[in-house]
Amino acid sequence: MDAALESSARGMRALWVSLAVLGVTALAQALVVAVSGSVALLGDTVHNAADALTAVPLGIAFVLGRRAATRRFTYGFGRAEDLAGLVIVLTIAASAVFAGWTAVGRLLDPRPVTHVGAVAVAALAGFAGNEWVARYRIRVGREIGSAALVADGLHARTDAFTSLAVLLGAAGSALGWDLADPLVGLVITAAIALVLRDAAREVFRRVLDAVDPALVDRAEAALRTVPGVRGVGELRLRWIGHRLRAEVSVVVDGEVSVRRAHAIAVDAEHALLHAVPRLTAALVHADPAPVPGEADPHLALAHHARAA
Repeated sequence: MDAALESSARGMRALWVSLAVLGVTALAQALVVAVSGSVALLGDTVHNAADALTAVPLGIAFVLGRRAATRRFTYGFGRAEDLAGLVIVLTIAASAVFAGWTAVGRLLDPRPVTHVGAVAVAALAGFAGNEWVARYRIRVGREIGSAALVADGLHARTDAFTSLAVLLGAAGSALGWDLADPLVGLVITAAIALVLRDAAREVFRRVLDAVDPALVDRAEAALRTVPGVRGVGELRLRWIGHRLRAEVSVVVDGEVSVRRAHAIAVDAEHALLHAVPRLTAALVHADPAPVPGEADPHLALAHHARAA
């Protein structure tokens, strides 16, 4: 539990540091947008601001995740992080719609961009700020197992590359091509849509309790090394926020005492906790090995369920 609380604290630090960096970046870009009228930079600024504000629901989720389980929420409040991930996905989608709408409007009504040099500097600042935040969020998110924080990092990485795209629009405007700026705005919209796809896939997999199959293989391998475990039955892993829980049945000798079977289950639990990263709890059920010639009741039950 101490490790779980520390992971939440690290996530909070990553959020507030990145919020400060992106907030300053968006504010500087907004000032340049006001004097230049660049819609490409406007789209990038809005996306930066939205990315900074996603720290709010994710921060709330991290705080809720620290609360102890109750009789109503018996697994705790870790799944609030998945809800925050959905908010992040919706925020990315909204910023894509806004950027595309603005770019199309400027295509229909082209206007020259002024202060091209300031636009270029603002674009470089946006790239530097977002790429730093992206690396920080993705690294911390993967270390603590937070899909929502990784998605937020991917969001920031898209902002970094779209900031570079603004440079192309500034160059085109400097050469007198007024359509360059809104066309780059459309490119930015497409880039936002791509990161939306990746972030949505990551978040929705987590919402549907998907885990990396390599974790399942690792857990099964660890269980087979436990003395007294003759086989591994059904194994389930699920994320609750950025923590893993496991439920598994292991096969033991049917002639051992209840006390011995319990000891084997405890050893299996310890093996899982040491072998699987970010696993905080495991429920292990010991099943007796079937006597030769006797049907396995669990297999019979599974067959009955399939038939039904």
